[in-house]
Amino acid sequence: MTHHEPQNPATAPDLAARVPVAELRGSVAAAFSTTVSELIDLVAIPGIAWDAFDAAQLERSAEAVAALIRSAGIDDVQILRVPKDDGTPGGPAVVARKKAAPGKPTVVLYAHHDVQPPGDEALWDSTPFTAQERNGRLYGRGAADDKAGIMAHIAAFRALTATLGDSFGIGVTFFIEGEEEAGSPTFAAFLKEHNALLAGDVIVVADSANWQVGIPALTTSLRGLVDGTVEVRVSKHAVHSGMFGGPLLDAPTLLARLIATFHDDRGSVAVKGLQSSDTAALDYPEELFRADAGVLDGVELAGTGSLASRLWTQPALSVIGMDITGVDMSSNTLIPMARAKVSLRIAPGQDPAQAMASLEEHVVAHAPFGAQVSFVPGEGGQPFATDTAAPAAQAALWAMGESWGVPAVETGMGGSIPFIADLKESFPDAQILVTGVEDPDSRAHSANESLHLAEFEKAIVSQSLMLAAINAGALGEH
Repeated sequence: MTHHEPQNPATAPDLAARVPVAELRGSVAAAFSTTVSELIDLVAIPGIAWDAFDAAQLERSAEAVAALIRSAGIDDVQILRVPKDDGTPGGPAVVARKKAAPGKPTVVLYAHHDVQPPGDEALWDSTPFTAQERNGRLYGRGAADDKAGIMAHIAAFRALTATLGDSFGIGVTFFIEGEEEAGSPTFAAFLKEHNALLAGDVIVVADSANWQVGIPALTTSLRGLVDGTVEVRVSKHAVHSGMFGGPLLDAPTLLARLIATFHDDRGSVAVKGLQSSDTAALDYPEELFRADAGVLDGVELAGTGSLASRLWTQPALSVIGMDITGVDMSSNTLIPMARAKVSLRIAPGQDPAQAMASLEEHVVAHAPFGAQVSFVPGEGGQPFATDTAAPAAQAALWAMGESWGVPAVETGMGGSIPFIADLKESFPDAQILVTGVEDPDSRAHSANESLHLAEFEKAIVSQSLMLAAINAGALGEH
């Protein structure tokens, strides 16, 4: 494994001389047991922003977060929401502000307090909403995603307050969303309505992961996303397969032939017009990928180029749903119509509208055996890339390296965080940093979600060092 160490060599000693590293580390350590206890209390609240779940628990979750921020010494704390398109209330977001001293920048700290549903509780080794510590990890729904992100923000703020006192001059705005796991349906409208309240020079999004236990990472790129539905029709109605089968191929068979054109013989996406590069700076060993992804023995990996680039800087096309007759309901019938929903991850720099058009053109051009093929466009989300030469990114990389004792690496993310594009559009001059507290075994969204507690403490120290560096002038003249 190779580590990419991009930071300016002159930055680290300069910041180390201006930031009270040992004092901040000690402050975080002294309060860590309290921080974990507060996290356990948050995990106990099943705040789920889906309509099928109790909205009162989501309100309870927001109130608990607001109380924690007040306990950290901020009085300006609000619980805000905007309506959804159908007029129903959006999820409750907690917004709290410590105003900047004259000439000092403002940092916005984002996380989300809503969580995924627990799923099948039989798959859990402990009760999802009763956090349990085992072998240095804290298990529970939201323990990692993203209540640990909230507590990292709060604990770092407390450490700076205790260590810097009156010299803690930067502005800090907490923005703790309450509907991220439901797709952030009111996020763009919320930013528009509360734009002045949420404006900042740096936005820290604590909703990602580190590279491995012991190796911190700044997420510097996110693939974008487009999706759509492909429909194949071959006849006006179903017919008996014995009487008409042979000359007429059924819709599922032709849909399968169409899907097969999405990739070449090496497994690379074969849709023309999509951007792709092999520029990822980090090696991802195949054995590690196989272990992380749970790949079965004998299954070959698809594509060309480095594994990291295949995950972060190349497109990926998947079939995520199909409408055909189920096996239990099948009969000897030629099915006239079949549908598939496809999901296309796009590389940083790719325009989603152009990618959607390329996907539709490919589908129409590869209609098998003259079948009637249609494509219904779905959602689109912008990719994201960080300017790692920017001062805030340099401060973050330095802080991570200082906290963990090894150089931070730059990683991409194969998935998307759609609201990042909304943040970039609303605050085009802000430096956006994507950090996190998870590791490859955190299993966010799955049963037995967990948080590595030693890594959690390092993440808090890193956050406090980064904020202290910005407080010490790491962004330059303001």
